[in-house]
Amino acid sequence: MPAEWEPHEATWLSWPHRTGVSFPDSYNRVIPTFVKMAQALAESETVRINVKDAAQEAEVRKALASLPPERLELFHIPTNEPWCRDHGPIFLTRKAKPKLAIVDFGYNAWGWKYPPCDDDDDVPTAVGKHLGIDVFDCGDFVLEGGSIDVNGEGALITTESCLLNPNRNPDLTREDIEKNLRDWLGLKKIIWLGDGIEGDDTDGHVDDLTRFVAPNTVVTVVEEDETDSNYDALQANLERLRAVTLKKDEPLEIRVLPMPSKIVRDGQRLPASYANFYIANKVVLLPTFGETNDAWAESVLKELFPKRKIVPIDCRELIWGLGAFHCLTQQQPRA
Repeated sequence: MPAEWEPHEATWLSWPHRTGVSFPDSYNRVIPTFVKMAQALAESETVRINVKDAAQEAEVRKALASLPPERLELFHIPTNEPWCRDHGPIFLTRKAKPKLAIVDFGYNAWGWKYPPCDDDDDVPTAVGKHLGIDVFDCGDFVLEGGSIDVNGEGALITTESCLLNPNRNPDLTREDIEKNLRDWLGLKKIIWLGDGIEGDDTDGHVDDLTRFVAPNTVVTVVEEDETDSNYDALQANLERLRAVTLKKDEPLEIRVLPMPSKIVRDGQRLPASYANFYIANKVVLLPTFGETNDAWAESVLKELFPKRKIVPIDCRELIWGLGAFHCLTQQQPRA
């Protein structure tokens, strides 16, 4: 599995539905954020979008009329929800021809929290048919794309709170899960963090916590406020990272991102995190939340990605769906 910063052919999205559960009563308010995301991606690479049918295709084409036509491709692949990182295809590269392939993990809507999810579960195989490339079926092994992050050189970061949760693969041990990850994704090293952030209905996806930004470098979020409910968990994750060595006698390089201030809506804490950025060919999409830490997060990413344009986009409406840009995107490597 290549690293996210390696060259892309395209970025995949799944367009939301007015009747979906992700944006209750806020579909019209969140669509402008989707449009800004697609516009920024189109500066960088082809944008491929899953839509339900011809009617939704027409609606999406109208919303994205400002995109260069050669950078927009729509596919009639129905989905239940828009979180393409989790239900979409995970692409692999290999020495055999064709070089590109897809691995299709099981998907159960984050532990059967939001049924039905049958359309989402079918997405990877459907994408493979449209592209005419091999799809490797992992059977009942459940894995969401947002629960893992890789460095492209055989290392992966994940969390115990998600992958070891009995609502995913209750009959598998940690050793079983590690073997599956190694077999399907070509891994040599698995780094386990602990818990995720409050309000994250995925049980602690790592893309809200810690991300590889180079083969031996990660960026991880840290809460400055010791009274915040996220403080202890993020400190514990930081300590785990400090004990990691990927290269001989060379510790993992760790950069720190702040956490945005606590966001509560209708009595629910929302899982806002600057770690949910997305790395495209020429741009990095940064979720922002209308506060002073936005500039701090942007400055960190500018240092980490000096050859890419950092595109901050306000996600105060998007986060009501409990995710941001990394959750919505899935990269297709350049073959």
